[in-house]
Amino acid sequence: MNFMNKPKPIWMRRKLRAFSLTEVLVVLVIIGIIILLALPNLMPLITKAKSTEAKGQLQHVYTLQKNQFYERSTYSANLEDIGFEQEKLVSDGGQANYRVEMVHAGTGDFVARATAVVDFNGNGVYNVWEIDQDKNLREVTKD
Repeated sequence: MNFMNKPKPIWMRRKLRAFSLTEVLVVLVIIGIIILLALPNLMPLITKAKSTEAKGQLQHVYTLQKNQFYERSTYSANLEDIGFEQEKLVSDGGQANYRVEMVHAGTGDFVARATAVVDFNGNGVYNVWEIDQDKNLREVTKD
């Protein structure tokens, strides 16, 4: 049997339509330009979404501090004493965008702060949130 003279299947005989490499590259460049134009408008949304992490962490600190207060009639200045564990920060290869710390703690009040370790919109300002013993959560510095 001679394989050279064997007729080719129909799908191999007809010419397939396809995009050229140049056409694909032009489309990718256009998509890139559209993304660059839309990105500045999306930065406030990204910052807002990231700040959810700070709010959640501070509310957790609030709950732990309240438990500490009910047990010992005082707030703790040390996060480890109340059982709070700081997640590994993005700057250290982790996933946390905020460093949580106690600013002040005493017998009747406390203030905890979450400071961003990433400048979300690239303007040189880092986002800061605080919470106190009355669960007043406020944004101290906007990014």
